[in-house]
Amino acid sequence: MTEPVRVIPFERVRMRDLPQVGGKNASLGEMIGELGAAGIRVPGGFATTADAFREFLQQDGLAQRIERELASLDVNDVRALTRAGAAVREWIAAAPLPRALVTDIERAYARLGNGTTASFAVRSSATAEDLPEASFAGQQDTLLNINGLDNILKAIPKIFASIYNDRAIAYRAHHGFTHGDVALSAGIQRMVRSDKGAAGVMFTLDTESGFEEVVLITSAYGLGESVVQGAVNPDEFYVYKRNLAAGRPAILRKSLGSKATRMVFATDASAGRSTQVADVPEAERLRFSLTDEQAEELARHAVAIERHYGRPMDIEWALDGDDGRIYILQARPETVKSRDDASTLRRYRLGAHGKPLASGRAIGQKIGQGRVRLVQSAREMEKVEAGDVLVTEMTDPDWEPVMKRANAIVTNRGGRTCHAAIIARELGIPAVVGCGDATRTLADGSEVTVSCAEGDTGHVYAGLLEVGVDEVALNRMPACPTKIMMNVGNPELAFEFRQLPNEGVGLARLEFIIARNVGIHPKALLELQRQPAELRHEIEEKIAGYASGREFYVAKVAEGVATIAAAFFPKPVIVRLSDFKSNEYSNLLGGSRYEPHEENPMLGFRGASRYVAPEFYDCFELECEAMRRVRDTLGFTNVELMIPFVRTTGEAERVIALLAKNGLRRGENGLRVIMMCEIPSNALLADRFLEYFDGFSIGSNDLTQLTLGVDRDAGGDIATTFDERDDAVKALLKMAIEACNRRGKYVGICGQGPSDHPDLAQWLVEQGIESISLNPDTVVSTWMMLAKKAAK
Repeated sequence: MTEPVRVIPFERVRMRDLPQVGGKNASLGEMIGELGAAGIRVPGGFATTADAFREFLQQDGLAQRIERELASLDVNDVRALTRAGAAVREWIAAAPLPRALVTDIERAYARLGNGTTASFAVRSSATAEDLPEASFAGQQDTLLNINGLDNILKAIPKIFASIYNDRAIAYRAHHGFTHGDVALSAGIQRMVRSDKGAAGVMFTLDTESGFEEVVLITSAYGLGESVVQGAVNPDEFYVYKRNLAAGRPAILRKSLGSKATRMVFATDASAGRSTQVADVPEAERLRFSLTDEQAEELARHAVAIERHYGRPMDIEWALDGDDGRIYILQARPETVKSRDDASTLRRYRLGAHGKPLASGRAIGQKIGQGRVRLVQSAREMEKVEAGDVLVTEMTDPDWEPVMKRANAIVTNRGGRTCHAAIIARELGIPAVVGCGDATRTLADGSEVTVSCAEGDTGHVYAGLLEVGVDEVALNRMPACPTKIMMNVGNPELAFEFRQLPNEGVGLARLEFIIARNVGIHPKALLELQRQPAELRHEIEEKIAGYASGREFYVAKVAEGVATIAAAFFPKPVIVRLSDFKSNEYSNLLGGSRYEPHEENPMLGFRGASRYVAPEFYDCFELECEAMRRVRDTLGFTNVELMIPFVRTTGEAERVIALLAKNGLRRGENGLRVIMMCEIPSNALLADRFLEYFDGFSIGSNDLTQLTLGVDRDAGGDIATTFDERDDAVKALLKMAIEACNRRGKYVGICGQGPSDHPDLAQWLVEQGIESISLNPDTVVSTWMMLAKKAAK
């Protein structure tokens, strides 16, 4: 009889060995052997085999005892599952390793030449794990900082036992895997000293929208288990793949996590006592845990791994604090978004709502509702009933049996790539993680709505709010007689909105990006040292991680625009430069110190008049610098600029000259500058205004209020007079469209009118409008209406 192979060095392992060493270890060997030439570093080691595991279970009838214990188990009975799982794990952990396996491990360990100081991770790798059709992520254990052969030999039975963790038992039962058919391989891998550096997880697509042109990286100080377990709120980086390939700066956007703690090595390097959690000093928390260059290096590794495997990947990585190098620790297929049906788009819409009770990172794009069930620890899991909203400090993989009962999950801690987030995606349940205070602000038994349909930030609202669901069959959209574009203000929704049928973005409002991404008046940032101490401290907290207030403003504006540009590239994205009114600028942090009080801000210091004003010039410079960064540095030449509220041709001439002075000259590098046609004078003198611009985008909101003399924000009886379909308004619309068409220049409309009134949209098509830019929730209905009319 042939002696079984019990241990294999990683360098001899390939994906073909998956039945013997499991998905995780097979992938490690594959990367060591096939991707080293691409500069990808994977720590070495060795793996025990499935044959060794089965041989271990045959001792003293252990396999038969386990089979009898689990044969009649109802995995939906949480108490019974917990009791049975604990018993089985105790039996396995107490069993000795067979002598033949110990001998082979001793030989493999000796070949590594470790001396007495080397530290190892002892990882689990299930033989059916990390296949595209199955996701066992986090079901089994990992033991870190295990030092010395004796401690490794003691750790391996504990790893073997983790194949019977509660979640693993339940998962196999729910997905039709027979317990005895799944074996475990232990991977013994050299430790990377990320306890002195950083670690985290990255995906080769956006985990919420499925957008495949980015790499999402999460990062925190210390060992990566803190990120994986959701114990910290990590930094996040979105890296654009096209720019990586082109050699351009590639970071679209980044956000600073709190990173309050880190997992580090303990002095006792034996299983169960080998790591500890330490607080991160404030100065380090206020810095990013990776440089931009390190984030881009990680993304290049991710792209190479994705290319090798031919599918989106979920990758764990570590930055060694001793040698400063990046290492790949694991790589497995992404199993949620990559399997979505691309032919159908489902979007959730939230009705009217108040102020959120809690906010954090949104997981998924759905909305869930139910009664809050506060759970303080795993011992209270059974409190969760079908339809509840599970609220807790953090979860771990063993919570899966009760997580699937919940309509939504809310946690105080965790990031977008922690196990709670991954499990929520697998189960199709909306989750808001990393709220910080959810267990304090949400009352047990209260009814709430959990919304992950508003961008990267998820919110929890009081009450059961009105929720709408739209389904779009993207493969059955008819031809439309005009270009349908979209109004997109929130960069966090751009990756999702790109899935709608569209010809680009007809209106990206810069003031929305400034309010959301910056939140601080530009003058207050430029004059930071002149601010009162309390205000200065508040601003300094917000700009942590950036070299200066100026850099923070430029970077955050550029990030917002670049995110939208990347989502829709190469389609045009028309960015309207800031059109804050004085009262809106005043609401930004520090703004009240700089803004005038105006009785009617709608007709006041706004748009082009503000840009050319000497007191605002240095602020406008920041916007121009951000636009240069987007177009020239990042290469998003699909971004076009739009100037709002141009009162006179004199203002038009001055603002075009000001743009050119700031490196944004019409025609250079394909730059088009569009004017917002929203004042009656713009239509009446259309030909003269068009001398300075490459076309018009009609703002029907302001055009209607200024034509009819009705404040668009006013209520009462007079509000009914506001109607974009009034003959006077239509006369001006017609004049503007005809002037642009006569001169062969762009003409579109981006106001609210076509979104609210399909008949106006149809009339605009008849007048020869080139494009109609709509709110995303009306794109499909307006598209279908126009296509139907055109077909008649």
